[in-house]
Amino acid sequence: MRYHRILTVMIVGILSINCGGGGDEPTPPPITKVPPSVATLIFPYINSECTEGANQTTTHSTIVFEWSSAANTNSYDLVVKNLNTSLSTTHTSTTNFKSVTLERGVPFSWYVISKSTTVAETATSATWKFYNAGLAIQSYPPFAAEILAPKMGEFITPIGNLVTLKWNGSDVENDIAGYDVYFGTANTPDTIFKPNHTSLELDVPIVTNTVYYWKVVTKDMKGNTSDSGVYQFKTN
Repeated sequence: MRYHRILTVMIVGILSINCGGGGDEPTPPPITKVPPSVATLIFPYINSECTEGANQTTTHSTIVFEWSSAANTNSYDLVVKNLNTSLSTTHTSTTNFKSVTLERGVPFSWYVISKSTTVAETATSATWKFYNAGLAIQSYPPFAAEILAPKMGEFITPIGNLVTLKWNGSDVENDIAGYDVYFGTANTPDTIFKPNHTSLELDVPIVTNTVYYWKVVTKDMKGNTSDSGVYQFKTN
């Protein structure tokens, strides 16, 4: 009888070790929070004349902006910039399209920011430009040159006493004739350093410890022009 009692105690002890509560529960794996993806722009088309606006008046029309649906995204910010005034407006949407009323006969740029409610990180699309078609406009001026390098306020270390100015040019009618490049130490450059330049970059001479100012005027075959605005950089 004593032997059976000892055996019973041993069995109960073993079961307590193997099956007893009080052990730590397994930690669940962390929830992975995935940032939103970049949206692909669809309409208005890049570097185009947009003629498909609705509710058209002599001064304004309503454009339906469209982009691809982005993964892991709950909402979008559509940012539209008037390239004549440099004023931007932001329009929030939970779908992959948004109607915006814009001034006619004016160049605009636009891009889309994908946003999520689970993460702070966002994703920004490419930027496209277009003209909102106006009444009786026979030709459109080229888009203002997009300055690539040097960036505004950038510090440059001279290599061989030269620096390369770089920009992008675009035009609805694809008839850019050339670029007048203004460059110098005056903060309002008014003398053309290189007229009728046909490349998208230009080497210019520089010296150390000097602030330089420059801009690009784009010209098309019909005599229309656009001004990039003045940019500046400093040499070390």
